[in-house]
Amino acid sequence: MAVTVKIPTQLRAATGGDADTTVEGSTVGEVLEALYGRYDGLQARIAGEDGELRRFVNVYVGGEDIRFLDGLATAVSSGGEVTILPAVAGG
Repeated sequence: MAVTVKIPTQLRAATGGDADTTVEGSTVGEVLEALYGRYDGLQARIAGEDGELRRFVNVYVGGEDIRFLDGLATAVSSGGEVTILPAVAGG
C-alpha cells in the first residue's frame, strides 16, 4: 500500500532535503520501518533504541494523532498520508 509521508523541516537533513516521500506499509510502524530503510540516520532522530517513538515526536494519520489511536499499530490506508511532526520549543 503506497502511503505519502510528510517530513518536517527539522528532519530533512536526514532525508537529503526531501519534504515528502512515498513508501509501502499498512500500519504506521511498517511505514516508519520503510522510511528508516530509505533514509539512514532517520530512525535515531524519531525513535529510541526500543523502537518506540521519542516523546517529542508526534505522528498523525489523516490528521489524527496516533497516540489517541493504536500507536504504531494504527492502520494506514493505501493513498493515505502520514505526517511526522517533532515538538519544537520556543517563544
